[in-house]
Amino acid sequence: MKAITVRDRDSSLSGLTLTDLPHPHAAENDVIVRVHAAGFTRGELDWPATWTDRAGRDRTPSVPGHEVSGVVTELGYGTTGLTVGQRVLGLADWARDGSLAEYVAVEARNLAPLPADVDHTRAAALVISGLTAWQGLFDHARIRTGQSILIHGAAGGVGSIAVQLARGAGAHVIGTGRAADREAALALGAHTFLDLEAEPLEDAGEVDVVFDVIGGDILDRSAALVRTGGTLVTITHPPTVRPRDGRALFFVVEPDRVRLADLAQRLCDGRLDVRVGAVLPLAEAAAAYTPERRVNGRTIIRVAED
Repeated sequence: MKAITVRDRDSSLSGLTLTDLPHPHAAENDVIVRVHAAGFTRGELDWPATWTDRAGRDRTPSVPGHEVSGVVTELGYGTTGLTVGQRVLGLADWARDGSLAEYVAVEARNLAPLPADVDHTRAAALVISGLTAWQGLFDHARIRTGQSILIHGAAGGVGSIAVQLARGAGAHVIGTGRAADREAALALGAHTFLDLEAEPLEDAGEVDVVFDVIGGDILDRSAALVRTGGTLVTITHPPTVRPRDGRALFFVVEPDRVRLADLAQRLCDGRLDVRVGAVLPLAEAAAAYTPERRVNGRTIIRVAED
């Protein structure tokens, strides 16, 4: 099969190449998915799991990309809950070969059924962004109706979904980003928007929750905006500044079949939307990792036609 692989950690982006690999093996409780669309995270080339397995052994050449939408073609021994020919979306394990390939082996528990009315491109864009937004808002920040929340990067992959979910939960949503993101953030459901390049962050005022996807100085300064007893949640790095008498949390998204199925149904029903900025073929996936290749919305790799 064709796949994007990386072999040399020192070569970084220059080491991403389209190559031939053996068809993946379906281990116990695995399924093989024929990939139709795949998503990736630019920072994953810095993750240890991209280069070594869970025992610390070198696993290169490795296949990056961990969001997958496609069709089940094979079931491993003992696999239940899915069938051959079923449309699915899900999250490939961090320490195994990923989704930038024609086929990928995934644990069945990490996949959810994909409604027939949702195309694979939008499904792939939903997986990490949707699960991250939900877990940050409800599992970690425990946001409630009537609370106020400041969402950084409100027009980005995670932020755009967080805005919609928080607004749907009855929160007062303040979005941040660049000036060009204002209209998109407001259209997604933010009540107000703060341009981080032109307006002081402190103009946001006090909030019950901050959801951060930026890190650095913005993360540190955001702690002071959290009301007493409130929560600061980030996906960038462990916070060094805490809210007064509140919580500061860093988390990494986890697979959740039930929640992913719910998010996919919301997408199908029109209660949730994803922002797809570019769709590229597998042969151009390596170029999509370059920092200069930024677009408004997620970049998705189309591996096979729907």
